[in-house]
Amino acid sequence: MEVAALRYDAGEHHAPQLVARGKGHTAQKILDLAAEHDVAIRKDATLVAVLGALDVGAEIPPDLYGVIAEVLAWAYHADQKAGTKRRDRAA
Repeated sequence: MEVAALRYDAGEHHAPQLVARGKGHTAQKILDLAAEHDVAIRKDATLVAVLGALDVGAEIPPDLYGVIAEVLAWAYHADQKAGTKRRDRAA
C-alpha cells in the first residue's frame, strides 16, 4: 500500500502541496493520523503513483491542477458531510 497526503493553504502557497507520502508501515501511520484528525481519505492509486514522483514539500505542478481540484472538491464535500454527522451526534 502506498499513500500521499496533500494540503492547500491558499494564503501561503500558490498550489496544493505534497506534505507526506509513504509505503507499508509509514503509509499506515499517515492513514492513522488522518483518521485521528478527521481528515477525509480518498483511494486513488493512479493519483498516488503520479504524486510519488514529487518531493515532499513540493507544490503540485500545473498539469495536475484539474485532477487535484477534483480531489479538493471531493474532500470539501466529505468534510461537510462529516461535520453534519458530528453535529447530529452531538445534538
